[in-house]
Amino acid sequence: MKRRDVLKSAAAGALAIWAPRLANAQQTGITKLTAKLSVIDAGGVNVTAFVTSEGLAVVDSGPASEGDAVMAALKSLAPGAKVTTLFNTHYHLDQTANNAAFAAQGAKIISQKRTREWLSHDYWNPAAEQYVKARPKADWPTETFVETGTVRSGGEDIDYGYLLMAHTSGDAYFHFKSENVIAVGDVASPVRDPELDWFTGGWVGGRVDSMDLLLKISNDRTRFIPAYGPAMTRVEFKAERDMMDEVRQRIYDRVRAGEGPKDMLDGGALEGLPRTWKDPMKFLYAAAKGGWGYHDKLGPNVV
Repeated sequence: MKRRDVLKSAAAGALAIWAPRLANAQQTGITKLTAKLSVIDAGGVNVTAFVTSEGLAVVDSGPASEGDAVMAALKSLAPGAKVTTLFNTHYHLDQTANNAAFAAQGAKIISQKRTREWLSHDYWNPAAEQYVKARPKADWPTETFVETGTVRSGGEDIDYGYLLMAHTSGDAYFHFKSENVIAVGDVASPVRDPELDWFTGGWVGGRVDSMDLLLKISNDRTRFIPAYGPAMTRVEFKAERDMMDEVRQRIYDRVRAGEGPKDMLDGGALEGLPRTWKDPMKFLYAAAKGGWGYHDKLGPNVV
């Protein structure tokens, strides 16, 4: 069996498993993965909630339009409990828009150092060709880390770590060890086009490396929670990782040959993969920009 056929087969099996889970999430708004850990569907964005004897630990605060719904869902999961800790997987609004509401309730907000920097400074976004103002101080994480750390809540350990240049320059994972669940943000993308925030440093190679790190700290029963879409098994996560590695190798060759995104698309860079892209030009543009940003890692013949 050819490699592309193996990838297609793995993805087909993954989609068959994802479909009923996604339908359930859309119907109920809350999917319980374990007795203590649930995923809230915040308008398509995942908010992870972990209930301990000391309160709630939450990953990502969701988009602004879903703030009230997220808070209501948390109250239904643990009536009377407070959110003690809010984790941000990265700086994008879909994941951080309701940070201030959690901070107002006394929650400690934790993120990778770069995420706080993107939230707390004005910057130029070349992808959108516009300046972005710093977010209000109430939205900023109150505690940051560089590489790894651990929070202990109600006798439960939650490990976290940096996912270097995978989707943005400040991605992080949050590992609920007792539940064998890892929230990974937009480093996995089972239902949407994978996105590369190239102007902050995100690139295909960083994405693959980060997925390898997550596979290393997981086991066969681990479930992964992406920013969008249903929780993934390790088999499903590995299938996406293998597909992205195939894309990485194709992009390397084409960037080294001096091709742009249109050349890559016309040359079949995304053909024969186990999924199709809704906007292949957008992805290839970001992949090419990110590839040149890491030209020293493309191979020995780059000049």
